[in-house]
Amino acid sequence: MIFSSSQHAFAWGRWGHMHINRAAILALPDSVGTFFYDHADFITEESVIPDSRKYVLNDKDEFPRHFIDLELYNYSSAASMPQTMKQALAQFSNDSIQKNGILPWYIQDVMEKLSNAFKEKDRTEILFLSADLGHYIADAHMPLHTSVNHNGQFTDQVGIHAFWESLLPEMFGNNYNLYTGPVHYIDNITNATWAIVAHSFILKDSLLSIEKRLHTSYPADKVYLKDALGNIKKTKFHQSVYSPDYATQYHALLKGMVEQQMKAAIATTASYWYTAWVNAGRPDLSSLDLKVTTTKNAKDYTAEKKLWKTGKITGFKPENEF
Repeated sequence: MIFSSSQHAFAWGRWGHMHINRAAILALPDSVGTFFYDHADFITEESVIPDSRKYVLNDKDEFPRHFIDLELYNYSSAASMPQTMKQALAQFSNDSIQKNGILPWYIQDVMEKLSNAFKEKDRTEILFLSADLGHYIADAHMPLHTSVNHNGQFTDQVGIHAFWESLLPEMFGNNYNLYTGPVHYIDNITNATWAIVAHSFILKDSLLSIEKRLHTSYPADKVYLKDALGNIKKTKFHQSVYSPDYATQYHALLKGMVEQQMKAAIATTASYWYTAWVNAGRPDLSSLDLKVTTTKNAKDYTAEKKLWKTGKITGFKPENEF
């Protein structure tokens, strides 16, 4: 098995994003989850579309939605930051925030739009916004999405971004327990969003320092795989390829960080969806689909939800990147 050190186009990777959205559907109460499960395939597949808009379509407006470089905002605490997009634009120029990232502010904007979509019972908008929101919430739980050193480029660790968020979940994710328990209503989305970002920002130091120490102590000729001529193997992106043992040791030293952040992203995504629905007045979603569709899906919904309570996710096959 080959592991690349390149920074891939998909934050959390296809494996991570698809599992996060799929599990979040199963975490919902049936009053909301039945509707979401009728569209589980769309919400699961759509989880990676924001990255496709960014890299495949080269949508310039999409780029800043996925990160926030807190150091470039002179970050000292979550409370010291502008709490909303409106406050950010009052304090910084639009050019600045587009360059330095808008992730937490954008999450709040999407939440407001999702609640309005629920109020209007606009099925298309509910599905589109829910899937996208899951993507951005997942990004907020990835520590390097909060830092200017997003790919280890300032600490001689280029490639660590995809290493942590794509390679490790693909390699070890099938052994993760992704059961998160029931959702909860969130009283203050602004505070909750900034708490996520603040926690991720703290974790990024450990993420980087652990890999740095491992790299320093690890036999230099064993960090990467080599070809028959003794040259370091390269991926199709022309990046160096880590050895499986190195990846295994890094994952062990992280002591569950990847799994914990993935589970937190699942729980948060489901709770944000649920909160948007509650804030919309708890509309009845059963009329948005044909009864025959819901009836047809009922058996699979029950089975998949039962399996998820054991920590496992099924019903789809993500396209691995490594």
